[in-house]
Amino acid sequence: MIELRARFDEKRNITWARVLEEAGVHVVYGVVGLKTHCKASLVVRREGDAIRRYVHLSTGNYNPLTARTYGDISLFTAREVFADDTGAMFNLLTGYSAPPSWKRFTVAPLGLAERIIELIERERMYGRSGRIVAKMNALVDPEVISALYRASQSGVSIDLLVRGICCLRPGIPGMSENIRVLSVVDRYLEHARIFHFHAGGRREVYLSSADWMPRNFLRRVEVMFPVDDESLRDRLVDEILTISREDNVKARMLLPDGTYQRLHPENGDPLRRSQQRFIALARRSAEVPPTRKDDRDAHVAAERESPAKSGVSAVQPALLGKPSLPS
Repeated sequence: MIELRARFDEKRNITWARVLEEAGVHVVYGVVGLKTHCKASLVVRREGDAIRRYVHLSTGNYNPLTARTYGDISLFTAREVFADDTGAMFNLLTGYSAPPSWKRFTVAPLGLAERIIELIERERMYGRSGRIVAKMNALVDPEVISALYRASQSGVSIDLLVRGICCLRPGIPGMSENIRVLSVVDRYLEHARIFHFHAGGRREVYLSSADWMPRNFLRRVEVMFPVDDESLRDRLVDEILTISREDNVKARMLLPDGTYQRLHPENGDPLRRSQQRFIALARRSAEVPPTRKDDRDAHVAAERESPAKSGVSAVQPALLGKPSLPS
């Protein structure tokens, strides 16, 4: 499925569609009246006597040019519930079935806005023990903003990483004093959408192709999906979101009057440039494990800072083409 209205890629996508069709590929162009903005692929393989399905879901486009300059997150998994939802979504987009009841996906325009507001409202019920950290490109939707204000008024601590336009005003007494908004603009375009809800200690984390904007909720086909693996959730929250929130070099804080203030280290704090730290992590994870025992011991000690993961899923930051870690 190819979206012909992909911004800046219209001509390229039309050319690719023609090449694929001439090669015998069945190409479809999405739902009339909606822009298909979700990023998903499903591979079905015969392995021995069994059929195995692999799913790749991403916050960013399958584009070799933007993949070099955008920071995105993707999930690679063979879990059946994700394969079921991905297959159902492709059937919906190609017109082969009516909208299904989703197992793990939340899909726009079929209830994504309502689900996000539901998650915010649920966090509001926890009061001062509630916690929301959300990373996105833009925050515009008035109903979501109102829900965030209500959560703040109930004492929920909210950190928002919004690179672009943000229509919410943080830090206003009695309305949004518990909300902090940062924008990080650096060498790579911050493009990932990550939503963390503390959920009474369950630490629910979702990835999505959608920003919190009316166009994403109403006029686009978008997908939000949970990260079920605990080790991957911990990596997203404790590594990616935490490092981003600690940036004091390329981050700007949104003030109550709508202006931005550049952050600087205070009281002798070290410089913390989030993308540089991600680059260092990527380089470390790409190193060949040492063979000498002494070196192996040092390597293991370093790896304890970011625990090894094993299983069927993987989170893949696109920044610098960092190799995915099995979960």
